[in-house]
Amino acid sequence: MNLIDLRYIDNLEGLDLDTVDMSKPAPEFEPNRQFYFMAKARSYVKKKSEELGRPMTFFTQTFGCQMNARDSEKLLGILKDIGYQESDDEENADFVIYNTCTVRENANLRVYGRLGQLKKVKRANGEMIIAMCGCMMQEPEVVEKIKTSYKFVDIVFGTFNIFKLAELMYMCFTGDEQVIDIWDSTKEVVEELPTSRKYPFKSGVNIMFGCNNFCTYCIVPYVRGREKSREPKEIIREIERLVSDGVKEVMLLGQNVNSYGKTLEDDITFAKLLREIAKIDGLERIRFMTPHPKDLSDELIEAIRDNSKICNHIHLPLQSGSSRLLKLMNRQYTKEHYLELVDKIRNTIPDISITTDIIVGFPGETEEDFEDTLDVVRKAKYDSAYTFIYSKRTGTPAAKMDGQVSEDIVKDRFNRLLATVSEVSHEHIKRYEGMDMDVLVEDIDDHDNTFVTGRMTNNILVHFKGDKELIGSIVNVHLDECKGFYYMGTKND
Repeated sequence: MNLIDLRYIDNLEGLDLDTVDMSKPAPEFEPNRQFYFMAKARSYVKKKSEELGRPMTFFTQTFGCQMNARDSEKLLGILKDIGYQESDDEENADFVIYNTCTVRENANLRVYGRLGQLKKVKRANGEMIIAMCGCMMQEPEVVEKIKTSYKFVDIVFGTFNIFKLAELMYMCFTGDEQVIDIWDSTKEVVEELPTSRKYPFKSGVNIMFGCNNFCTYCIVPYVRGREKSREPKEIIREIERLVSDGVKEVMLLGQNVNSYGKTLEDDITFAKLLREIAKIDGLERIRFMTPHPKDLSDELIEAIRDNSKICNHIHLPLQSGSSRLLKLMNRQYTKEHYLELVDKIRNTIPDISITTDIIVGFPGETEEDFEDTLDVVRKAKYDSAYTFIYSKRTGTPAAKMDGQVSEDIVKDRFNRLLATVSEVSHEHIKRYEGMDMDVLVEDIDDHDNTFVTGRMTNNILVHFKGDKELIGSIVNVHLDECKGFYYMGTKND
Protein backbone atom coordinates (compact mmCIF):
# COMPACT_ATOMS: atom_id res chain seq x y z
CA MET A 1 0.00 0.00 0.00
CA ASN A 2 1.30 3.44 -0.97
CA LEU A 3 1.07 5.66 2.10
CA ILE A 4 0.15 9.33 1.81
CA ASP A 5 2.19 12.16 3.33
CA LEU A 6 -0.50 14.70 4.23
CA ARG A 7 2.01 17.55 4.20
CA TYR A 8 1.95 17.47 0.40
CA ILE A 9 -1.72 16.74 -0.38
CA ASP A 10 -4.13 19.47 -1.53
CA ASN A 11 -7.30 17.48 -2.24
CA LEU A 12 -8.56 15.44 0.74
CA GLU A 13 -11.88 14.38 -0.78
CA GLY A 14 -12.38 10.63 -0.38
CA LEU A 15 -9.25 10.24 1.76
CA ASP A 16 -8.85 6.78 3.34
CA LEU A 17 -7.42 7.35 6.84
CA ASP A 18 -5.79 3.94 6.77
CA THR A 19 -3.53 5.16 3.93
CA VAL A 20 -2.08 8.10 5.90
CA ASP A 21 1.66 7.86 6.56
CA MET A 22 1.77 8.40 10.32
CA SER A 23 5.57 8.04 10.45
CA LYS A 24 5.89 11.48 8.90
CA PRO A 25 5.57 14.71 10.92
CA ALA A 26 2.12 16.20 11.34
CA PRO A 27 1.21 18.92 8.80
CA GLU A 28 1.24 22.45 10.16
CA PHE A 29 -1.79 23.57 8.14
CA GLU A 30 -5.50 22.73 8.36
CA PRO A 31 -7.47 20.63 7.66
CA ASN A 32 -4.59 18.26 6.77
CA ARG A 33 -3.30 18.40 10.34
CA GLN A 34 -6.61 17.14 11.72
CA PHE A 35 -6.87 14.33 9.19
CA TYR A 36 -3.38 13.27 10.29
CA PHE A 37 -4.48 13.09 13.93
CA MET A 38 -7.72 11.37 12.95
CA ALA A 39 -5.55 8.65 11.38
CA LYS A 40 -3.42 8.47 14.54
CA ALA A 41 -6.49 8.27 16.78
CA ARG A 42 -8.10 5.71 14.48
CA SER A 43 -5.04 3.45 14.81
CA TYR A 44 -5.25 3.73 18.61
CA VAL A 45 -9.01 3.00 18.70
CA LYS A 46 -8.61 0.00 16.39
CA LYS A 47 -5.92 -1.49 18.62
CA LYS A 48 -7.97 -0.83 21.77
CA SER A 49 -11.09 -2.39 20.23
CA GLU A 50 -9.11 -5.54 19.42
CA GLU A 51 -7.88 -5.71 23.02
CA LEU A 52 -11.43 -5.34 24.35
CA GLY A 53 -12.95 -7.71 21.81
CA ARG A 54 -15.66 -5.19 20.92
CA PRO A 55 -16.10 -1.87 19.16
CA MET A 56 -15.37 1.23 21.23
CA THR A 57 -18.41 3.46 21.77
CA PHE A 58 -19.15 7.13 22.32
CA PHE A 59 -22.02 9.14 23.79
CA THR A 60 -22.75 12.80 23.01
CA GLN A 61 -25.00 15.29 24.73
CA THR A 62 -25.71 18.62 23.09
CA PHE A 63 -27.02 21.58 25.06
CA GLY A 64 -28.27 24.81 23.53
CA CYS A 65 -28.91 26.23 20.10
CA GLN A 66 -28.83 25.04 16.50
CA MET A 67 -25.27 26.32 16.18
CA ASN A 68 -24.29 23.85 18.90
CA ALA A 69 -26.29 21.11 17.21
CA ARG A 70 -24.39 21.72 13.99
CA ASP A 71 -21.06 21.69 15.89
CA SER A 72 -22.05 18.35 17.39
CA GLU A 73 -22.64 16.90 13.93
CA LYS A 74 -19.00 17.77 13.17
CA LEU A 75 -17.87 16.10 16.39
CA LEU A 76 -19.88 12.99 15.53
CA GLY A 77 -18.37 12.88 12.06
CA ILE A 78 -14.84 12.95 13.48
CA LEU A 79 -15.59 10.32 16.14
CA LYS A 80 -17.16 7.93 13.64
CA ASP A 81 -14.24 8.31 11.22
CA ILE A 82 -11.85 7.60 14.09
CA GLY A 83 -13.64 4.28 14.60
CA TYR A 84 -16.05 4.80 17.49
CA GLN A 85 -19.65 3.58 17.32
CA GLU A 86 -22.40 5.83 18.63
CA SER A 87 -24.28 4.66 21.72
CA ASP A 88 -27.16 5.98 23.82
CA ASP A 89 -25.73 4.22 26.89
CA GLU A 90 -23.87 7.05 28.61
CA GLU A 91 -22.71 5.05 31.62
CA ASN A 92 -21.07 2.30 29.57
CA ALA A 93 -19.63 4.44 26.76
CA ASP A 94 -15.87 4.57 26.30
CA PHE A 95 -15.95 8.24 25.32
CA VAL A 96 -18.44 10.81 26.59
CA ILE A 97 -18.58 14.37 25.27
CA TYR A 98 -20.79 17.27 26.37
CA ASN A 99 -21.19 20.17 23.94
CA THR A 100 -22.28 22.88 26.34
CA CYS A 101 -24.38 26.05 26.28
CA THR A 102 -24.03 29.01 28.62
CA VAL A 103 -26.79 31.37 27.48
CA ARG A 104 -28.62 30.83 30.78
CA GLU A 105 -27.31 29.98 34.20
CA ASN A 106 -29.57 26.93 34.38
CA ALA A 107 -27.68 25.44 31.44
CA ASN A 108 -24.45 25.57 33.45
CA LEU A 109 -26.13 24.01 36.48
CA ARG A 110 -27.49 21.15 34.36
CA VAL A 111 -24.00 20.37 33.09
CA TYR A 112 -22.51 20.38 36.59
CA GLY A 113 -25.30 18.06 37.69
CA ARG A 114 -24.55 15.64 34.85
CA LEU A 115 -20.83 15.76 35.65
CA GLY A 116 -21.59 14.88 39.27
CA GLN A 117 -23.36 11.74 38.08
CA LEU A 118 -20.51 10.87 35.71
CA LYS A 119 -17.96 11.08 38.52
CA LYS A 120 -19.38 7.89 40.07
CA VAL A 121 -19.37 6.18 36.67
CA LYS A 122 -15.76 7.14 36.05
CA ARG A 123 -14.72 5.63 39.37
CA ALA A 124 -16.15 2.30 38.22
CA ASN A 125 -14.75 2.63 34.71
CA GLY A 126 -11.42 4.38 34.96
CA GLU A 127 -10.75 4.05 31.24
CA MET A 128 -13.78 6.14 30.26
CA ILE A 129 -12.70 9.40 28.61
CA ILE A 130 -14.82 12.48 29.33
CA ALA A 131 -14.62 15.60 27.16
CA MET A 132 -16.23 19.03 27.55
CA CYS A 133 -16.52 21.63 24.81
CA GLY A 134 -18.69 24.51 23.66
CA CYS A 135 -19.71 27.91 24.97
CA MET A 136 -19.56 27.13 28.68
CA MET A 137 -15.87 26.26 28.33
CA GLN A 138 -15.10 29.80 27.16
CA GLU A 139 -15.78 31.10 30.67
CA PRO A 140 -12.48 31.19 32.64
CA GLU A 141 -14.22 30.52 35.96
CA VAL A 142 -15.81 27.37 34.50
CA VAL A 143 -12.46 26.03 33.31
CA GLU A 144 -10.94 26.73 36.75
CA LYS A 145 -13.81 24.89 38.42
CA ILE A 146 -13.28 21.86 36.17
CA LYS A 147 -9.54 21.91 36.96
CA THR A 148 -10.18 21.89 40.71
CA SER A 149 -13.55 20.19 41.29
CA TYR A 150 -13.89 17.93 38.24
CA LYS A 151 -10.37 16.63 37.74
CA PHE A 152 -11.76 13.42 36.24
CA VAL A 153 -12.69 15.34 33.06
CA ASP A 154 -10.02 14.44 30.52
CA ILE A 155 -10.41 16.97 27.68
CA VAL A 156 -11.61 20.58 27.77
CA PHE A 157 -11.89 22.82 24.70
CA GLY A 158 -14.05 25.72 23.56
CA THR A 159 -15.98 27.08 20.60
CA PHE A 160 -13.11 28.29 18.45
CA ASN A 161 -11.29 24.97 18.08
CA ILE A 162 -14.09 22.41 17.72
CA PHE A 163 -12.23 21.13 14.69
CA LYS A 164 -9.29 20.01 16.88
CA LEU A 165 -11.14 17.12 18.53
CA ALA A 166 -8.99 14.38 16.97
CA GLU A 167 -5.72 16.10 17.89
CA LEU A 168 -6.85 16.66 21.48
CA MET A 169 -8.03 13.06 21.76
CA TYR A 170 -4.65 11.78 20.57
CA MET A 171 -2.95 13.97 23.18
CA CYS A 172 -5.22 12.37 25.77
CA PHE A 173 -4.55 8.83 24.50
CA THR A 174 -0.79 9.32 24.73
CA GLY A 175 -0.54 11.49 27.86
CA ASP A 176 -1.50 11.27 31.52
CA GLU A 177 -2.68 14.83 32.24
CA GLN A 178 -5.85 16.82 31.66
CA VAL A 179 -5.87 18.20 28.11
CA ILE A 180 -7.11 21.80 28.21
CA ASP A 181 -7.07 23.88 25.04
CA ILE A 182 -9.11 27.11 25.18
CA TRP A 183 -8.72 29.79 22.50
CA ASP A 184 -9.73 33.40 23.07
CA SER A 185 -10.54 33.91 19.40
CA THR A 186 -9.67 32.75 15.90
CA LYS A 187 -9.80 34.02 12.33
CA GLU A 188 -9.58 30.47 11.01
CA VAL A 189 -12.57 28.63 9.53
CA VAL A 190 -11.57 25.00 8.95
CA GLU A 191 -13.45 23.42 6.05
CA GLU A 192 -13.79 19.84 4.74
CA LEU A 193 -13.84 17.93 8.03
CA PRO A 194 -16.34 15.04 8.25
CA THR A 195 -19.84 15.51 9.66
CA SER A 196 -22.57 13.10 10.68
CA ARG A 197 -26.05 14.55 10.09
CA LYS A 198 -29.06 13.79 12.26
CA TYR A 199 -31.34 13.84 9.21
CA PRO A 200 -30.27 12.62 5.75
CA PHE A 201 -32.69 15.01 4.02
CA LYS A 202 -31.94 18.30 5.80
CA SER A 203 -28.91 19.98 7.30
CA GLY A 204 -27.71 23.09 9.05
CA VAL A 205 -24.97 25.08 7.31
CA ASN A 206 -22.88 27.67 9.12
CA ILE A 207 -22.55 30.84 7.06
CA MET A 208 -20.86 32.86 9.80
CA PHE A 209 -19.62 32.64 13.36
CA GLY A 210 -19.66 35.01 16.32
CA CYS A 211 -21.61 38.18 17.05
CA ASN A 212 -20.89 41.92 17.18
CA ASN A 213 -24.17 43.09 18.70
CA PHE A 214 -23.38 42.89 22.42
CA CYS A 215 -26.94 42.87 23.71
CA THR A 216 -26.52 43.63 27.40
CA TYR A 217 -28.15 40.40 28.61
CA CYS A 218 -26.26 38.09 26.27
CA ILE A 219 -22.96 36.29 26.81
CA VAL A 220 -22.69 34.94 23.25
CA PRO A 221 -20.23 37.58 21.89
CA TYR A 222 -17.90 36.78 24.78
CA VAL A 223 -17.93 33.01 24.21
CA ARG A 224 -18.39 32.87 20.42
CA GLY A 225 -16.20 35.86 19.55
CA ARG A 226 -16.64 38.58 16.92
CA GLU A 227 -18.38 38.04 13.62
CA LYS A 228 -16.61 36.07 10.89
CA SER A 229 -18.36 35.28 7.61
CA ARG A 230 -17.49 32.23 5.55
CA GLU A 231 -16.55 32.70 1.93
CA PRO A 232 -19.63 32.35 -0.31
CA LYS A 233 -17.89 29.84 -2.60
CA GLU A 234 -17.22 27.56 0.41
CA ILE A 235 -20.87 27.79 1.50
CA ILE A 236 -22.10 27.04 -2.02
CA ARG A 237 -19.70 24.11 -2.34
CA GLU A 238 -20.83 22.64 0.99
CA ILE A 239 -24.50 22.90 0.05
CA GLU A 240 -23.88 21.37 -3.38
CA ARG A 241 -22.22 18.41 -1.68
CA LEU A 242 -25.14 18.09 0.74
CA VAL A 243 -27.66 18.14 -2.11
CA SER A 244 -25.72 15.46 -3.97
CA ASP A 245 -25.97 13.41 -0.76
CA GLY A 246 -29.78 13.67 -0.64
CA VAL A 247 -30.36 16.90 1.30
CA LYS A 248 -33.53 18.77 0.27
CA GLU A 249 -33.56 21.53 2.90
CA VAL A 250 -30.77 23.61 4.42
CA MET A 251 -30.88 25.86 7.46
CA LEU A 252 -28.38 28.73 7.18
CA LEU A 253 -26.95 29.41 10.62
CA GLY A 254 -25.43 32.48 12.23
CA GLN A 255 -25.94 34.57 15.35
CA ASN A 256 -27.08 37.42 13.08
CA VAL A 257 -27.35 36.31 9.46
CA ASN A 258 -28.27 39.85 8.38
CA SER A 259 -24.66 40.83 9.06
CA TYR A 260 -23.33 38.22 6.67
CA GLY A 261 -20.60 39.49 4.36
CA LYS A 262 -19.44 42.48 6.40
CA THR A 263 -16.09 40.82 7.21
CA LEU A 264 -15.45 39.74 3.61
CA GLU A 265 -13.76 41.62 0.82
CA ASP A 266 -16.42 40.58 -1.67
CA ASP A 267 -19.43 42.82 -2.20
CA ILE A 268 -21.98 40.36 -0.87
CA THR A 269 -24.96 40.60 1.44
CA PHE A 270 -27.10 37.95 3.04
CA ALA A 271 -29.83 38.57 0.46
CA LYS A 272 -27.35 38.09 -2.39
CA LEU A 273 -26.08 34.88 -0.79
CA LEU A 274 -29.66 33.58 -0.54
CA ARG A 275 -30.26 34.26 -4.24
CA GLU A 276 -27.06 32.39 -5.17
CA ILE A 277 -27.94 29.40 -2.97
CA ALA A 278 -31.41 29.29 -4.54
CA LYS A 279 -29.76 28.58 -7.92
CA ILE A 280 -28.45 25.20 -6.71
CA ASP A 281 -30.20 22.43 -8.63
CA GLY A 282 -31.93 19.85 -6.46
CA LEU A 283 -32.17 22.05 -3.38
CA GLU A 284 -35.84 22.50 -2.53
CA ARG A 285 -35.97 24.57 0.66
CA ILE A 286 -33.83 27.25 2.29
CA ARG A 287 -34.33 28.37 5.89
CA PHE A 288 -32.22 30.67 8.03
CA MET A 289 -31.60 31.56 11.68
CA THR A 290 -31.39 34.19 13.11
CA PRO A 291 -31.90 37.68 11.64
CA HIS A 292 -31.69 40.82 13.79
CA PRO A 293 -34.48 43.41 13.40
CA LYS A 294 -32.04 46.34 13.44
CA ASP A 295 -30.60 45.51 10.03
CA LEU A 296 -33.20 43.36 8.28
CA SER A 297 -33.17 44.90 4.81
CA ASP A 298 -35.74 45.49 2.09
CA GLU A 299 -33.40 43.49 -0.12
CA LEU A 300 -33.82 40.44 2.12
CA ILE A 301 -37.61 40.76 2.26
CA GLU A 302 -37.72 40.96 -1.53
CA ALA A 303 -35.42 37.93 -1.89
CA ILE A 304 -37.85 35.86 0.20
CA ARG A 305 -40.79 37.14 -1.82
CA ASP A 306 -39.17 36.47 -5.17
CA ASN A 307 -37.92 32.91 -4.64
CA SER A 308 -40.13 29.94 -3.82
CA LYS A 309 -37.18 27.95 -2.45
CA ILE A 310 -36.73 30.43 0.42
CA CYS A 311 -39.22 29.41 3.10
CA ASN A 312 -42.04 31.76 4.05
CA HIS A 313 -40.87 32.11 7.60
CA ILE A 314 -38.90 34.77 9.46
CA HIS A 315 -37.86 34.39 13.06
CA LEU A 316 -37.71 38.01 14.22
CA PRO A 317 -36.60 38.28 17.88
CA LEU A 318 -38.44 41.03 19.74
CA GLN A 319 -37.06 40.47 23.30
CA SER A 320 -39.17 43.36 24.63
CA GLY A 321 -41.93 45.64 23.35
CA SER A 322 -40.70 48.54 25.46
CA SER A 323 -38.49 51.05 23.63
CA ARG A 324 -36.98 52.01 26.99
CA LEU A 325 -35.97 48.43 27.76
CA LEU A 326 -34.81 47.84 24.18
CA LYS A 327 -32.35 50.70 24.65
CA LEU A 328 -31.13 49.19 27.92
CA MET A 329 -30.76 45.87 26.10
CA ASN A 330 -28.72 47.58 23.34
CA ARG A 331 -31.07 46.13 20.72
CA GLN A 332 -30.74 49.26 18.52
CA TYR A 333 -34.38 49.51 17.46
CA THR A 334 -37.61 50.82 19.01
CA LYS A 335 -41.06 49.36 19.43
CA GLU A 336 -42.27 51.56 16.58
CA HIS A 337 -39.47 50.53 14.23
CA TYR A 338 -40.12 46.86 14.99
CA LEU A 339 -43.85 47.11 14.24
CA GLU A 340 -43.14 49.05 11.03
CA LEU A 341 -40.81 46.23 10.00
CA VAL A 342 -43.49 43.60 10.72
CA ASP A 343 -45.99 45.57 8.63
CA LYS A 344 -43.49 45.86 5.77
CA ILE A 345 -42.82 42.10 5.85
CA ARG A 346 -46.52 41.20 5.89
CA ASN A 347 -47.40 43.70 3.14
CA THR A 348 -44.62 42.35 0.91
CA ILE A 349 -45.17 38.65 1.73
CA PRO A 350 -48.82 38.27 2.87
CA ASP A 351 -48.56 34.55 3.65
CA ILE A 352 -45.36 34.87 5.72
CA SER A 353 -45.06 33.20 9.12
CA ILE A 354 -43.37 35.32 11.79
CA THR A 355 -42.07 33.90 15.06
CA THR A 356 -40.13 35.59 17.82
CA ASP A 357 -38.20 35.48 21.12
CA ILE A 358 -39.41 37.41 24.17
CA ILE A 359 -37.70 37.97 27.53
CA VAL A 360 -39.72 38.65 30.70
CA GLY A 361 -38.21 40.22 33.79
CA PHE A 362 -35.28 42.17 32.34
CA PRO A 363 -33.82 44.47 35.03
CA GLY A 364 -35.97 47.54 35.52
CA GLU A 365 -39.00 46.13 33.72
CA THR A 366 -42.16 47.91 34.89
CA GLU A 367 -45.78 46.96 34.36
CA GLU A 368 -45.95 49.60 31.62
CA ASP A 369 -42.93 48.05 29.89
CA PHE A 370 -44.55 44.65 30.07
CA GLU A 371 -47.84 45.97 28.67
CA ASP A 372 -45.86 47.32 25.70
CA THR A 373 -44.64 43.77 25.08
CA LEU A 374 -48.19 42.40 25.17
CA ASP A 375 -49.23 45.17 22.78
CA VAL A 376 -46.59 44.10 20.23
CA VAL A 377 -47.66 40.46 20.55
CA ARG A 378 -51.26 41.45 19.72
CA LYS A 379 -50.26 43.70 16.80
CA ALA A 380 -47.54 41.47 15.29
CA LYS A 381 -49.79 38.37 15.42
CA TYR A 382 -46.97 35.87 15.76
CA ASP A 383 -47.46 32.31 14.65
CA SER A 384 -45.55 31.28 17.75
CA ALA A 385 -43.13 32.74 20.27
CA TYR A 386 -40.27 31.40 22.36
CA THR A 387 -40.69 32.96 25.78
CA PHE A 388 -37.96 33.20 28.41
CA ILE A 389 -37.54 34.44 31.94
CA TYR A 390 -34.52 36.74 32.17
CA SER A 391 -31.45 34.86 33.37
CA LYS A 392 -28.64 36.87 34.93
CA ARG A 393 -25.34 35.99 33.27
CA THR A 394 -22.20 37.02 35.10
CA GLY A 395 -19.98 39.06 32.81
CA THR A 396 -22.80 40.82 30.98
CA PRO A 397 -23.74 44.49 31.61
CA ALA A 398 -27.33 43.55 32.54
CA ALA A 399 -26.12 41.45 35.47
CA LYS A 400 -24.94 44.65 37.19
CA MET A 401 -28.07 46.69 36.46
CA ASP A 402 -30.34 47.94 39.22
CA GLY A 403 -33.98 46.97 39.40
CA GLN A 404 -33.81 43.17 39.28
CA VAL A 405 -37.49 42.12 39.13
CA SER A 406 -38.87 39.95 41.93
CA GLU A 407 -39.57 36.30 41.21
CA ASP A 408 -43.31 36.57 41.96
CA ILE A 409 -43.81 39.45 39.54
CA VAL A 410 -41.78 37.71 36.83
CA LYS A 411 -43.81 34.50 37.15
CA ASP A 412 -47.10 36.43 36.95
CA ARG A 413 -45.98 38.33 33.85
CA PHE A 414 -44.61 35.19 32.25
CA ASN A 415 -47.93 33.39 32.66
CA ARG A 416 -49.81 36.38 31.25
CA LEU A 417 -47.46 36.49 28.29
CA LEU A 418 -47.98 32.78 27.61
CA ALA A 419 -51.75 33.25 27.71
CA THR A 420 -51.60 36.20 25.31
CA VAL A 421 -49.24 34.44 22.89
CA SER A 422 -51.44 31.35 22.95
CA GLU A 423 -54.63 33.34 22.30
CA VAL A 424 -53.17 35.46 19.50
CA SER A 425 -51.18 32.71 17.81
CA HIS A 426 -53.97 30.15 17.91
CA GLU A 427 -56.34 32.58 16.25
CA HIS A 428 -53.78 33.69 13.64
CA ILE A 429 -52.48 30.27 12.70
CA LYS A 430 -56.01 29.03 11.90
CA ARG A 431 -55.84 30.98 8.65
CA TYR A 432 -54.44 27.89 6.88
CA GLU A 433 -57.30 25.58 7.91
CA GLY A 434 -58.85 23.85 4.91
CA MET A 435 -55.88 24.60 2.61
CA ASP A 436 -53.60 22.15 0.78
CA MET A 437 -49.93 22.62 1.67
CA ASP A 438 -46.62 20.90 0.92
CA VAL A 439 -45.06 19.24 3.97
CA LEU A 440 -41.49 17.95 4.35
CA VAL A 441 -41.96 14.76 6.37
CA GLU A 442 -39.38 14.60 9.17
CA ASP A 443 -40.23 11.70 11.44
CA ILE A 444 -42.75 9.25 12.87
CA ASP A 445 -45.17 10.97 15.24
CA ASP A 446 -44.05 10.62 18.88
CA HIS A 447 -47.55 9.80 20.10
CA ASP A 448 -48.90 7.57 17.34
CA ASN A 449 -46.63 5.49 15.08
CA THR A 450 -49.33 5.32 12.41
CA PHE A 451 -48.85 9.07 11.88
CA VAL A 452 -45.92 11.09 10.55
CA THR A 453 -44.95 14.67 11.29
CA GLY A 454 -43.36 17.36 9.18
CA ARG A 455 -43.20 21.08 8.46
CA MET A 456 -44.75 23.37 5.94
CA THR A 457 -42.64 26.07 4.32
CA ASN A 458 -43.90 28.43 7.05
CA ASN A 459 -42.35 26.11 9.69
CA ILE A 460 -45.69 25.05 11.17
CA LEU A 461 -45.92 21.39 12.16
CA VAL A 462 -48.41 19.03 10.54
CA HIS A 463 -49.35 15.51 11.67
CA PHE A 464 -51.08 13.09 9.30
CA LYS A 465 -51.53 9.38 8.59
CA GLY A 466 -48.44 7.86 7.01
CA ASP A 467 -45.50 5.52 7.45
CA LYS A 468 -41.72 5.78 7.62
CA GLU A 469 -41.42 5.46 3.83
CA LEU A 470 -42.60 9.08 3.58
CA ILE A 471 -39.74 10.44 5.74
CA GLY A 472 -37.59 12.82 3.75
CA SER A 473 -40.17 13.41 1.03
CA ILE A 474 -42.31 16.49 0.37
CA VAL A 475 -45.98 15.53 0.49
CA ASN A 476 -49.10 17.57 -0.33
CA VAL A 477 -51.42 17.55 2.68
CA HIS A 478 -54.94 18.87 3.30
CA LEU A 479 -55.03 20.79 6.59
CA ASP A 480 -58.10 19.44 8.34
CA GLU A 481 -57.93 21.06 11.75
CA CYS A 482 -55.78 23.56 13.59
CA LYS A 483 -54.79 22.32 17.06
CA GLY A 484 -53.17 25.49 18.32
CA PHE A 485 -49.54 25.54 17.22
CA TYR A 486 -49.89 22.60 14.82
CA TYR A 487 -52.28 20.99 12.32
CA MET A 488 -53.87 17.60 11.80
CA GLY A 489 -54.08 16.80 8.12
CA THR A 490 -54.78 14.21 5.45
CA LYS A 491 -52.35 13.24 2.71
CA ASN A 492 -53.65 14.09 -0.76
CA ASP A 493 -53.49 11.29 -3.32
